[in-house]
Amino acid sequence: MNAEQTRLREARDQTAPWKKWGPYLSERQWGTVREDYSEAGDAWAYFSHDQARSRAYRWGEDGIAGVSDDKQHLCLAVALWNGTDPILKERLFGLTNAEGNHGEDVKEYYFYLDSTPTHSYMKCLYKYPQAAFPYDDLVRTNKARSRTDYEYELLDTGAFDENRYFDVFVEYAKASPEDVLVRVTVHNRGPEAATAHVLPTLWFRNEWSWLTSPERPTLRQEADGPGRGVVHAAHTALGDRYLYCDGNPPLLFTENETNTQRVFGIPNRTPFVKDSIHDHVVHGREGVVNPQKTGTKVAAHYRLTVPAGGSRTVQVRLSDAPPEAIARANGSKGAPFGAAFDSVLNARRAEADEFYAGVIPAKLGADGANVMRQALAGMMWGKQFYHYDVDKWLEERGSDPFKATRKASPRNDHWHHMYNGDVISMPDKWEYPWYAAWDLAFHVLALTLVDPDFGKQQLKLMLRERYMHPNGQIPAYEWNFGDVNPPVHAWATYFTYSLEKLQGGEGDREWLKSSFQKLLLNFTWWVNRKDRTGRNVFEGGFLGLDNIGVFDRSSPLPTGGYLEQADGTAWMALFCQNMLQISAELALSDPDYADMVLKFTEHFLWIASSMTHVGNGTGMWDEQDGFFYDVLRLPDGRSERLKVRSMVGLLPLCAATVYDGRVLAKYPELGERLRWFLESRPEVRAAIHDPGARGCAGRHLASILDETRLRRVLEKMLDENEFLSEFGIRSLSKYHEAHPFVMNVGGQDYRVGYLPAESDTGMFGGNSNWRGPIWVPVNALIIRSLLQYYSYYGNDFTVECPTGSGRHMTLYQVAEEIGRRLANMFLRGADGRRPVYGGSETFQTDPHWKDLVLFYEYFHGDNGAGLGASHQSGWTGVVARVMHLFATMPAEWFLNPNRAALPPTTA
Repeated sequence: MNAEQTRLREARDQTAPWKKWGPYLSERQWGTVREDYSEAGDAWAYFSHDQARSRAYRWGEDGIAGVSDDKQHLCLAVALWNGTDPILKERLFGLTNAEGNHGEDVKEYYFYLDSTPTHSYMKCLYKYPQAAFPYDDLVRTNKARSRTDYEYELLDTGAFDENRYFDVFVEYAKASPEDVLVRVTVHNRGPEAATAHVLPTLWFRNEWSWLTSPERPTLRQEADGPGRGVVHAAHTALGDRYLYCDGNPPLLFTENETNTQRVFGIPNRTPFVKDSIHDHVVHGREGVVNPQKTGTKVAAHYRLTVPAGGSRTVQVRLSDAPPEAIARANGSKGAPFGAAFDSVLNARRAEADEFYAGVIPAKLGADGANVMRQALAGMMWGKQFYHYDVDKWLEERGSDPFKATRKASPRNDHWHHMYNGDVISMPDKWEYPWYAAWDLAFHVLALTLVDPDFGKQQLKLMLRERYMHPNGQIPAYEWNFGDVNPPVHAWATYFTYSLEKLQGGEGDREWLKSSFQKLLLNFTWWVNRKDRTGRNVFEGGFLGLDNIGVFDRSSPLPTGGYLEQADGTAWMALFCQNMLQISAELALSDPDYADMVLKFTEHFLWIASSMTHVGNGTGMWDEQDGFFYDVLRLPDGRSERLKVRSMVGLLPLCAATVYDGRVLAKYPELGERLRWFLESRPEVRAAIHDPGARGCAGRHLASILDETRLRRVLEKMLDENEFLSEFGIRSLSKYHEAHPFVMNVGGQDYRVGYLPAESDTGMFGGNSNWRGPIWVPVNALIIRSLLQYYSYYGNDFTVECPTGSGRHMTLYQVAEEIGRRLANMFLRGADGRRPVYGGSETFQTDPHWKDLVLFYEYFHGDNGAGLGASHQSGWTGVVARVMHLFATMPAEWFLNPNRAALPPTTA
């Protein structure tokens, strides 16, 4: 085991808390539902960016390149000032939904460059202009632009002209689980010397203002030797900590308390408030920081003159060891800095390299390794302490559900059981600083490459009683926990278990068994709540696909009636298959699960047949088009297919899973009962793949599509004039560019046309678009299904790829081709350019930008440029798993009867 693997084992065995400190600080706490106590639920307006520097948060904290303990009692982050900004740069700036022409959007440049899973080493980069930050220009210009215009970005403002900016690199290294070393290196990329104020800031999350019997923590300056300053932090739960500051900078103390005078026009109860350090540094005000050198927030103020092309460094250290212990351990007058500090930092950096050398396949090459490592770094930095007691929140806003006189709450009043207080993998710590259940399932695919234990913990978290609703629903996201995300939790659970079993020879059966019990509750919720007529066809609302439909699928239809959703029904078919996989695995050692194998087999068959069955009027399968569509059921009994060729119709392809038959061999009576079921109900399997037919290595295949229909769907999916882009599978067929779908209801046209870039509607906020762009997570699902089909059909099944090219491929090769196209969005092409950055010359050619990689929310359907949230490593980071898969698992592995005979390798 290398050093990082040893730390992971110690964290798992709880012999050393290596994960106690990490990048658990949010990048945006303002504008969130948790901080919203407004009557109408307008979270963006109630707590603004402008207020954030002055107003104490209730539920969490935010900062730049920050860390905290895993309960976020104590936070450490970097604040900056360039001498010209109107405010101290303590947090990232971005637009609210109303200010951006394509929804909310961060307007900063920052990059996650490295992190081990225990955060023993971390590195990130923030690019800070030397001119005044153009806050007003960004808001004014974006607000004036229409949805058909490009977003106005920070580079467009001229803030980086002549390279007049600082590259601020922040590195963390742990000497021990409780001893965190921090180095901030400021590079001046400009042509002249420039001044940078660097303020490492330590503060306590304000818990005392909200408690009836608060125990207030304290920060206090302590005397120490020459050349350094020391802050003693005392907290009843956390204990004592010490911040050591190299170079003995001025220490500015205040309180993490709201400046009520500025925010609400109410006199402050203390002269030392949250924004006092801002007032002192930016406005030069004396008396606003505490001369007694005590408080709950402190910043070490370094003023650096950085020469043109040069750099300056700041070092601090957060430790549980008092000064005398640090001195004894290091044995020199320079402790806690000097050679010992450098040695730890260099060692952890080298250990990170060693760890990732064992994770990233060498055959990816230098650029591929760079992309994959930054994708995984984003996953690691994307962890956040998420705190939300919904019952307390409702009570505080006068909406206690158990009081007769309560006010109505704009959201989540049916989720008063929820108490969240955990480190969770976030989609994006600025744009989506809250968990989303189906996002999290995709996060785990990449997370398990480096930390299977964390992946398992994340999946289990959503099934705990303080998350999952008592009725069995898994929470969606904080804007509406009761909304419906695709049921992919079981799929991620079985994937994680199987991966652990493959790598270690056995999986965690107790974890799998416990998860299965809770997933049964969730499955039952779906069956009882989303199958309106009991015919195994499902609804579900938007299902995470935002504006993909003709109508807003989360709202009452303008036509009346309801939708039978091809994607909702396909998701449930896959859910059945995954539950079948889990129950089959458990049944191999526990006969109590054998009946569940048959239960989920039969339920899958009912659902699959309902998708293809033409009874009861119009079905989802269109024989003429060879494609699946949503079906609109009208109040008068009529029905019609909404013939939009979209990801909705491709998802039935994804409900495909192979089985090796070991459970049927162990329990022959199950086979007899299944045969009786199939023989007595021939209509169930009439239009789907025959579940009794054997393929490669005697495998069975559960699939909605038989071979004929599979080929027809693949023909469209692999057509470059329809779904196949140079950079993956589009979410909507390019066919609709020239042939938009239009439906007139009540004199109003409802239209779906091919939009390869941003959304042109405000549906679901308008900040994401499923009408043409490429989304990496659903591409990963398609790749998974193609490999399942390949494991069954083998090399004899080939298709044209691209359609009409005359080039035939096996389904493994098709999957590999889609994976190659996805990866190519991030990789430098033969022309030296990365498609993800489109026409941005700075990102494409500047030596200080061109090897930095952002993992956007989605990507232009024609040119692969990044769109939407710019740091959504959460689920776009799954591209790391795709790259790893095809670099380590050859086609032969998928056909081998004993797959363990060809284990994945990083060679």
